[in-house]
This record gives sequence, structure tokens and C-alpha cells, in this order.
Amino acid sequence: MKEIKSILQLYNTYKNTDEKCAIAQVVRVEESSYRREGARMLVFESGVFEGGISGGCLEGDALQRSQIAILKQEPSIVTYDTSKEKEIGIGLGCNGVIDVLISPISENATTLDMLQKCIVERGAHIIATITALNSKNEGIRLGESFYFDATTTSLKNCNHAPLCDFIVAKTQLVLEKKKSATYHYESDTLTASIFIELINPQFHLAIYGDNYDVYPIIAIAKELDWEVSLTGNIQKLKKEKLQSVANLYQKDMEERPKIDERTAIILMAHDYKTDYANLQQLIKSKAPYIASLGPRKRFDKMLAEFEAEGVVFSAEEKERIYAPCGLEIGANTPEEIAISLFGEMLAVFSGKTGGLLRNKKGPIHDRS
Repeated sequence: MKEIKSILQLYNTYKNTDEKCAIAQVVRVEESSYRREGARMLVFESGVFEGGISGGCLEGDALQRSQIAILKQEPSIVTYDTSKEKEIGIGLGCNGVIDVLISPISENATTLDMLQKCIVERGAHIIATITALNSKNEGIRLGESFYFDATTTSLKNCNHAPLCDFIVAKTQLVLEKKKSATYHYESDTLTASIFIELINPQFHLAIYGDNYDVYPIIAIAKELDWEVSLTGNIQKLKKEKLQSVANLYQKDMEERPKIDERTAIILMAHDYKTDYANLQQLIKSKAPYIASLGPRKRFDKMLAEFEAEGVVFSAEEKERIYAPCGLEIGANTPEEIAISLFGEMLAVFSGKTGGLLRNKKGPIHDRS
């Protein structure tokens, strides 16, 4: 989401000039690649760009090809095979095949409007893009994108009914699997490949605490572009340290953060009764991650008191509570502990366990 915001910011800076632009987007990856499907960069004809499609080895060539696409006003697919010795990127860590769709942005293009919708409206968004096409006579163009409206379960501005029905059906699979995918459509008159991209809302971090150790957590969340909510005694915190916090809640007021499936919670009041009361309420939320700072015996004491009061957490609820919390990296300072926590949160959100990559069998990234 951070990259999409940066792209839109650059576009809004230049949109009132006469400069034309294009978007280069990774739509297919085989084997190893620094960036995965969905990575994109916005390129203006002057060479100004934002975003990225690799670790730096492909951007220069993609920039030049984008300028050509802008000049011709024609979309194209570029395939980079970085496993070959003479291919761009050799020696820079890549060892895979990457398809990049380069699409000029015309005056009536809706791509950037779709991306704007993704950052304004919290929720899962779907954009379906035509990445291969064998016909120009079916009202469908290479590089054309359609937005899936979850309310009406329909594609916006899609004029090819059979293809649209196909995309809508495959979109349900993407939503179920929670993973972007490419599907291939074929009829007597049309053959097409469609990259159905799932764009999730930014992660939301709900902090329940008001001591100085919240500052490095807020700073890292800002760098990662996570939305942050903080509940505590706001007056005791430094205002200049809270500028990136989207939502502030005074602990003695009723209003509280909105918690969803993309929310991580950290209980760090350093007050047993406060953390106890917050946990009792927040375990009812949809958050997949609830961290409680402190040693294991502190949490065991909480569980014993809950059970004494007749409150018994289910196995699913206990699975969502991380106490002690964080990855075991030898963290001691507030900054190191914050890194440990973010490592664990990212692992939980991605369904990983958070070990050393050198001990992992198989590729780093999951492959379809």
C-alpha cells in the first residue's frame, strides 16, 4: 500500500503538466524474483518515476521501455529472464522469469482511479488486468483493467459478458485463497490471460499503552506505512512523537479503535489490571494477533484469574494471544523489542513461523 500511495502522490504532483506517463507492473513471476506480482512503478516521459519492479536491476530498462510505450501509446508485455547470463540483472541476485506489463496512462484511463479507491476505502480490493490477448476485435484491450465491486459482485466497465463472468468467478477463488493469481480464458473468438490482483488494506496496529516504549513502535509503523491507533493517557506522551498516529483514544473515554482481520494489538500499559481488562475485551475482536508484554508467568497469572472468574478462553482464542510476545532475537532495548514485535506480527499476518531463512527448505516466497 505504501508504494501505491507514493505512486499516486507523484501522479498528483505532475498531472496538471503536459507530461504523459505509464505504469510498469509485474504480472507474472517464475522461480526467484526480488519483487512479486503486483509490484509497480509509475514512469513519466521525462524519466521521473516512483515505485519499483525489482531490486534495481530492471528499473532502468523498464523506464526506457515505458517511455517508448508512452510515445507509441501502446501497451506491451516485456519478459525478463534473469537466469540467462546475458540478460539484464545477472549477478544482482535474480534468477527467474518476470513478465512486466507496461501500460500508457491515457486521459480516460481508470487505473489510477482504481488505485485511489484502494487507499481511500478500507477493505479488500480486486483489480483484474488483461495481460495477454489474441484479438483486438472483442472490445477488450491489452493492459485494460477492471475493478471488482464487492457490493454488486460485478466488474466495472467490462463490455465482454462471457469474459466478465469468467473473471467474477475466478475473483471468488482469489478472495477465498487470499492470494492474487493469473487465469487463462479461452473461447472460439478470444483467448486472454487475466491477472486478478488482491490489494489488501494497510495493516492496522492498535497500541494500548502510554509509556516511552511506544515511541519506537510508532516510528517503525510509520516507516512500514501501518495505520496506528493508540489508547492510553494521551497527555503524558510527547505530541511531536504522535504525529503519525492516525487515531488517539483517551483511556478513560468510551471510544475505542475499530479492530478488523488486518489489525495487530499490543497490550503494553505496564499495568496488570489495565492489560487484564483490555485483554478480556479485545479477545472478542477479529484481530489475529494480540500481544501482551511481559514474562510468561504474568500471562499465566492472568489465565488463572480469568478461569477463577469463569472466563475460559477457547483454543482458537489462546492461539491468537502472544505472551510472551516477539521473536527470540535477544532484544533488550525498546527499539530492539519493537523490531522483535514487528517481525512476529508480519510472520503471523503471512502465516509464517519466523525462523532463519537459511534453515528453510525450498524457495523464500510461496509459488503458485
